[in-house]
Amino acid sequence: MTLNIVTDPNPILRKKAALIKDPLAIDVQALIPELIKTMYRDKGIGIAAPQVGKSIRLIALNIKDGHLVLINPRIVSKSIRKELGEEGCLSVPGVFGMVKRHRKVKVEALDKEGKKTTIIGEGLLARVLQHEIDHINGILFTDKLVSKTRENKRY
Repeated sequence: MTLNIVTDPNPILRKKAALIKDPLAIDVQALIPELIKTMYRDKGIGIAAPQVGKSIRLIALNIKDGHLVLINPRIVSKSIRKELGEEGCLSVPGVFGMVKRHRKVKVEALDKEGKKTTIIGEGLLARVLQHEIDHINGILFTDKLVSKTRENKRY
């Protein structure tokens, strides 16, 4: 099953999502494959639970080897250097723009089995991690736009 994408200005996108106390809870584990399928269906490179109406700290990323699921992710360090790159968002359809992000980030989280994991992301992976972690903190990429590049197109 795939889920419906929540779009701006839905207030759930502006809420700080709740910490997941039990990563192995049935509802959390049931949401993970649905979140991944929804991301692939809509050709996203990342998705956060608030984007499907669930205000919990869960994200999924589409990476070259498949997908990565992170529970309660948080950035623990970031590079001083930043770079400008184009972003879009499933929850802000048709809008694309340039956003300045840290070039490298270190993220601590739990994996889908509830084990501690550390991800070091550079380039596009760093950008997607920051974008999705912003989602669980109630921040949209449009809040950080340097300039709009395109409108009215989907991925």
